[in-house]
Amino acid sequence: MKFEVTILGSSSATPIFNRNPSAQVLNANERLFLIDCGEGTQQQLLKNSIKAQRLNHIFISHLHGDHYLGLVGLLSSLHLYGRTRPMNIFGPPELKEILDIQFKYSQTDLRYPIEFHATQVQRNELIYENPDIRVETFPLEHRIPCTGFRFNQKKRLPKILKEKVDELHIPIDMIPLIKRGVDFTDKQGVIHAAAELTQEADPPRSYAYCSDTICNWKYIEQIQGVSTLYHEATFMHDMAARAAETFHTTSLQAAQIAEKAGAEQLLLGHFSARYRELEPLQDEARTVFSNSRLALEGHTFTV
Repeated sequence: MKFEVTILGSSSATPIFNRNPSAQVLNANERLFLIDCGEGTQQQLLKNSIKAQRLNHIFISHLHGDHYLGLVGLLSSLHLYGRTRPMNIFGPPELKEILDIQFKYSQTDLRYPIEFHATQVQRNELIYENPDIRVETFPLEHRIPCTGFRFNQKKRLPKILKEKVDELHIPIDMIPLIKRGVDFTDKQGVIHAAAELTQEADPPRSYAYCSDTICNWKYIEQIQGVSTLYHEATFMHDMAARAAETFHTTSLQAAQIAEKAGAEQLLLGHFSARYRELEPLQDEARTVFSNSRLALEGHTFTV
């Protein structure tokens, strides 16, 4: 099962130094999930050969412009492309009002329906589920209401051993049953235990997205044991006072959070425009959490 994230934007408030505001696409078993949609997201999708028409779910963390100002343009383009399938949008309740007024005064009647799902910041919430994955929100603490998102793979059925299928001439219609634990009886009447014909699937993986938040440790439990953590690292730690004032996190604090949460991999993003070179933020994070990486645009990371 493919489980990877492509970074479309990792700048903070403004696009600068060829960095765009926040946006990324998570590919979960060839289902694409857009997480935040800053200005320029359409261009970044094109640049990275990701077809916008494949998107059916969009998650918006909060209503600062660098996280959603690309959304109306993207939705409008999908309308012009002739989209008819519904688009599911998950975000703050006020986002629906913003979308409605934009389309009202541009006299745009979308050819496709928007299924809007309001998030809330008081508690954790399961907001989406399909056969492969569950998506949960959790509260972050920023200057305005903000939620994080955690994408959890579901435990998959065991894998059938191909050599056993060939050796025993197992019918195709028996394979799903064997995966579910049903033993197989061959033509000679010999029973083969399902456990002998399968191997365990890869362990489920998880991805957590922490967009904008002060380092308050309150969400550690919600990201505990995550495979890959994307966490904002707007400033280096010599700017800790500024980070606290603006309800942001430093690269050092992001590393401390990853370590405390027991994450396997940390992706640093949401970089301040004051930094042209980003390696110092990565170096700082690695003094605490060695598997820290920069969420550079155009890069795809395996979760």
